Amino acid sequence: MANINKRLVDSLKPDPEGDIWAWDDKLKGFGVRVKPSGHKSYMVQYRSQGRTRRVTIGAHGKLTAEQARKQARILLAEVDKGGNPAEDRSMQRKAVTVKELADRYLREHAGIKKKPASAFRDQRLIERFILPELGSTRVEALTRVDVARLHNRIGRDTPIQANRTLAVLSKMMTLAISWGLGSGDNPCKYIQRFKENKRERYLSAEELATLGKVLSEVERKSRISPYAVAAIRFLLLSGARVGEVLGMRWEWVDFERSCVFLPDSKTGKKVIPLGGSALELLEGLPKMAGNPYVFPGKAFGSPIYELSGTWERIRKVAGLDGVRIHDLRHSWASQAAAAGLSLPFIGAILGHTEPTTTARYSHLANDPLKAAADMVAEKITEAMSKQPVQKVVKLPNRG
Repeated sequence: MANINKRLVDSLKPDPEGDIWAWDDKLKGFGVRVKPSGHKSYMVQYRSQGRTRRVTIGAHGKLTAEQARKQARILLAEVDKGGNPAEDRSMQRKAVTVKELADRYLREHAGIKKKPASAFRDQRLIERFILPELGSTRVEALTRVDVARLHNRIGRDTPIQANRTLAVLSKMMTLAISWGLGSGDNPCKYIQRFKENKRERYLSAEELATLGKVLSEVERKSRISPYAVAAIRFLLLSGARVGEVLGMRWEWVDFERSCVFLPDSKTGKKVIPLGGSALELLEGLPKMAGNPYVFPGKAFGSPIYELSGTWERIRKVAGLDGVRIHDLRHSWASQAAAAGLSLPFIGAILGHTEPTTTARYSHLANDPLKAAADMVAEKITEAMSKQPVQKVVKLPNRG
């Protein structure tokens, strides 16, 4: 027993046959260990549940003897209160990080219970936003402040993506609690979502003409996969969702009945009716050997997983700033409404389950009626603007 100080620790010599221990004579349980290699570390030793426990405080040199003594007092005070610092540290070493939770979430939840396109979107949000900032954080240590900071940072430029990221992280943390990897409240609770302004963007006839020209130039110059370009064309011609188009298999295409039978979609089983131009596009697409998908990707037997990069390049050339690839579906619906198709009919083709979803096109459906009203009004105005015919009335001769 001795007073643990720098002079004493410096004087301790290693023993090739085993560890050397020195214990403090004032603070019971505080000591220093010297390994045969010469490495010296400050320790705390105590008994808990009938067993001797040891906790390493830190290495001599990185900590002074007095700094180690202060930390030893804190640890031993925890023991006096019934705590078990050694067990706590063991649990911390075994604690799951957000990165490990994300891997399990994608493997055991998104990859099984979500549609491929949704699982892929979750993976992108995790890799792009969650892991760079929170990946190394222990699940148990994740706080509402951490989550709010991430949400606000993303939301400064992309509020919708911030809300989607928050939703994925919240689901991950809910599952962590159910899997026994975390405890207490979900730190994503009570985080206020950003307001999302629904954007309704439709391509005009002039913009459609420009897009068609750019797509033709891209096809001719072979700068982009012809299947990616064809998928964008098909989106415009069918009004289908991106995930539905990219996941299409040849076995689902019925040329005789002019439609695609989807065994599953966002709204369940669905039939996509195809017009002549859409059918012609599919008939002209070569099938890739060993690949069942209509729009095959680069990897053998796989589809194109996403079009965002391709669309970004094409829309820039076409000068369609701010136009999202989902707006191609809106553009199909706007053309259908302007052509006089009823809203229920448009909703049935697009696969809307709620009439309110199709109602966003109601103002466009009134365009043909407005045109007819304009025509009638013009005729009436024209008639009213003409000079009336002067009728000569012959008066009887009273002379």
